[in-house]
Amino acid sequence: MIELLKLLQKIEERINYLIQIKDFTNWGNLFEFQETCTKLKQNPYDYTEEQFQLEIRKLNESITFLEERAEEQLTPMERVRIVRTVERFSLKDILENVYEDYTELGGQDEANIDPAMVCAKATIVRKIKGKPYTATVMVIGQETGHGEEFRNGGSCLPEGNEKALRYMKVAETEGIPIHFYIFTPGSFPIEEYPGAAQQIARNIYAMTKLRVPTVSLISEGGSGGAEAIGLTDFRLMCSHGYYSVISPEGAAGIEGKVKEGQKVSKELVEVCAERLKLTAIDNRTLGTIDAIVKEPPLGARHDDFAFFSQIRAEITRATDKVVLSAKSFKAFRDWENKRRKKKTERKDLAVDIPWDLTRDEQRRLLNLRSKKYRDMAMIGFAGHPDPTESLFKEFQVKSENVYYNLRYDVLKNSQKHVKKIMRDFSGEGSVIMKKLSSPLNTVKEYFAKDGANKPPKQITYNGSPIVTTPILDPLDLTDTYTSPRANEDRTISCPNSATHGCKDLWIPDLFGEFGGVCENCGHHFPMEHKWYLRNIFDPDSIFYFGTDITSGNPLNYTGFDERLQLSKDKTGRKAGNMTFIAKVMGIKIVVSMLYRDFRSGTVGAAEGEKFVQACELAKRKKRPLLSYVHTTGGIRIQEGTLGVTQMPKCTMAVREYIDAGGLYIVVYDNNSYAGPVASFLGCSPYQFAIRSSKVGFAGPRVIRETTGTNIPPDYHSSRNALKRGSIQGIWDRREFRRNLHKSLMTMGSPSLYYR
Repeated sequence: MIELLKLLQKIEERINYLIQIKDFTNWGNLFEFQETCTKLKQNPYDYTEEQFQLEIRKLNESITFLEERAEEQLTPMERVRIVRTVERFSLKDILENVYEDYTELGGQDEANIDPAMVCAKATIVRKIKGKPYTATVMVIGQETGHGEEFRNGGSCLPEGNEKALRYMKVAETEGIPIHFYIFTPGSFPIEEYPGAAQQIARNIYAMTKLRVPTVSLISEGGSGGAEAIGLTDFRLMCSHGYYSVISPEGAAGIEGKVKEGQKVSKELVEVCAERLKLTAIDNRTLGTIDAIVKEPPLGARHDDFAFFSQIRAEITRATDKVVLSAKSFKAFRDWENKRRKKKTERKDLAVDIPWDLTRDEQRRLLNLRSKKYRDMAMIGFAGHPDPTESLFKEFQVKSENVYYNLRYDVLKNSQKHVKKIMRDFSGEGSVIMKKLSSPLNTVKEYFAKDGANKPPKQITYNGSPIVTTPILDPLDLTDTYTSPRANEDRTISCPNSATHGCKDLWIPDLFGEFGGVCENCGHHFPMEHKWYLRNIFDPDSIFYFGTDITSGNPLNYTGFDERLQLSKDKTGRKAGNMTFIAKVMGIKIVVSMLYRDFRSGTVGAAEGEKFVQACELAKRKKRPLLSYVHTTGGIRIQEGTLGVTQMPKCTMAVREYIDAGGLYIVVYDNNSYAGPVASFLGCSPYQFAIRSSKVGFAGPRVIRETTGTNIPPDYHSSRNALKRGSIQGIWDRREFRRNLHKSLMTMGSPSLYYR
């Protein structure tokens, strides 16, 4: 009877698991089966052993049937619930069952720096021709810690992501591969140093050029939290996992315009989960992952030991694949290509390939990684050039590379060397001449004393003094655009009037000569992006490029085509990122501008592609790159993970530009939040903000809903961002042009071409 009771307990656990997946509904009469289990447990001795065994057999057959039907009909939201169940396997389970041995780094359990992020030095055994080979790897990932509150459900604090970055660098120094495991609904949204957004940006920036093989496995991948450790050479995903730009509940709250404190309907959550294309099959189709790891029916749990054996095999194969692609020996690569043609790439290696890389192999690895993320999400927008245009573009790019390399790298550098030699020679010569001319200068100074007290002669013309007119400062605003709001004949109150005693402002003055700035307290009212285009850059110097790239609806998200068309009609543009070449006091710069009028400056595949092209153009022509953020609401949720992958894609492009010696400046304005700030914007060494702007990772409502804390009104203010070290300075809008020119002349390498 004891054995039968154990079987009954197992069946009851399976019923409860199904109830969780079905969101506590009575699907398939689960509640009745649950009651039957309870009765059998309470009165086991009311039955003979044969009767009790028969009841258990009936229950087992019924639940097995329901499990099979549930697996066949799993919805995207049910996959999300599978990932969230307490029975789901976690990183600690993987460390215990996939690796031979491991040592946790950075503290253990609740004494850890951030228990939600686990870093460990581990050993893993590979079998090659039946022989075991032991390799050392670094394991980094989030630990959900089912039931452990100090794990925070896998939501990492900034210091947790900082710890991950530190041990990435350790692995790079030691030359060992890194295995990343992603188990996070998203990062914990706080701005205190080092700041959620800024730290994620630092992680992604570093991962672009890690000189060791990197492989990741995604179980639960939530937006920026996943990307903090997700930029890898090979990305695996569990078949019952999810990888998404936002949680289905969060998307439903936005789509349904649900007010704070109100609940989102279950039906809308289910619909949004379907629209987001967050399953493993969806992501494999979109190209945002490389392979799927098959799980047992209804998902792997913490005691599925056969699945852990499968993870071991898949993670070692993926590492072998990455290493093999970078190896110097041509025979290895030829063997790999033949293996692919025979469709046997799942087979284990027949030779022992060490996982350490030479310098040339590291270079090849980085080139392959760069190409991988450059080609990512190319299906997410329209506007690809036709073959003839692409051939012409390729010829143009190669010609420009030759011209600008010759002009700046060869001729300009030669000229600098000659000037340096002449300067050194003239410096030595001036010392000798000074010694020789010293007696003559002494005599000259003696006779010059007599006329020292005489008043200077006044310059006259026909007996009248000449009156000189003041010369206009070329760094003043060009003042060629006035906001349409300046036509309103009324007054407006400054938000700081209660604390600073600001008088009511007459709108024609405020949005005209005042540039939208309160003359008393300096509060900046929002201005149209056109004001910046016309006031900051030299007149008639703007030349747009990438205008053929068009934002689309790659996921066929219901109702989004109409909303997208409204933005296109409203702005007359095809995407929310304007890219152009302009001049500031004659200095040519490349500009990327996210602006509010087009989908609140959100970033999708088109916007990301335009940013990448701006980086490539600035790198090729050796010009400074300015990213002016008029507004950004983050990553465009309607593009799913095609939007999320713009974070690593754009960061890769800007890292290569900076490494080539470029000067990258970011200026935030209005509201700048989420994914872009946590990646290709936040990685800039020179970040500034317009006064009265707000900069951060998540808005006040998201922070309240995820952390349960109320933040002060100035939590995301530019002043607080400066205190935290997220930005390097605060600019007055009226001084934008002057400060930008100063930055161009004083920041970056002194050997920049225009100095």
